[in-house]
Amino acid sequence: MDMQTALRDLGVTDDVLTPAEKEQLDRDGFLPLEGILSAEEVSAITKRLAELTAAEGDRAGLEVHQEKGADRLADLVNKDPLFEVCFSHPRVLAAMHHVLGEFRLSSLNSRAALPGQGHQHLHADFGHPVEPGEYQVCNSIWLLDDFTPENGATRVVPGSHRRGTLPADEMPDPAAAHPDELQLLGRAGTVVIFNSHLWHGGTRNRTQSPRRALHAYFTHRTLPQQLDQQTYIRVNTYNRLTPAQHFILDVTA
Repeated sequence: MDMQTALRDLGVTDDVLTPAEKEQLDRDGFLPLEGILSAEEVSAITKRLAELTAAEGDRAGLEVHQEKGADRLADLVNKDPLFEVCFSHPRVLAAMHHVLGEFRLSSLNSRAALPGQGHQHLHADFGHPVEPGEYQVCNSIWLLDDFTPENGATRVVPGSHRRGTLPADEMPDPAAAHPDELQLLGRAGTVVIFNSHLWHGGTRNRTQSPRRALHAYFTHRTLPQQLDQQTYIRVNTYNRLTPAQHFILDVTA
């Protein structure tokens, strides 16, 4: 199995993304893909996340990390077949291949910004700047609620993945607003692809309900994964997945 074969087997073709979509991803560093999940899929996923959060209690998210002000879950690859779409959808995989070339899943987590919480410093998900075109990490946010200005929608600085700097290099206070920032607004069921070298961060949820999302995070195949999929993969998970999905996770029997 190789990258091209895995992508072909999972339905990725040259026209899965339009030239305009690829151009937007290159220029702005992010790309909303509307309607990836149906309302029924969103409902089933949020129900399952609530069950997992209740079952895992104060251990929820520990496989990767916990966060004050947000409910997190990790290792979702192993926790329900519902989540397989996050590392199998052709449009998402096409975007990852466009940004990263040879890639693999780094981690699959959920994050729910709690009421009154969720603000983050602007940051990039890589420790140092890279040259344009040498990108190492790319994320996808799967909106499980509508992302609005009020409920903590992620903020980004368009084009900042091409600046060759990190927020702390230019901003006295990366927690502050940036003059060029905008929020990633969209309806539940949308997936926003964003180059993880893009400056980004959560904002404060000013509503009375959690703002929920899945994060399917991908990395270049030469880099360590945020969660070592080979270490964590369960036998029953491995057995239900296809060889192409095994390749995307980078796991073997």
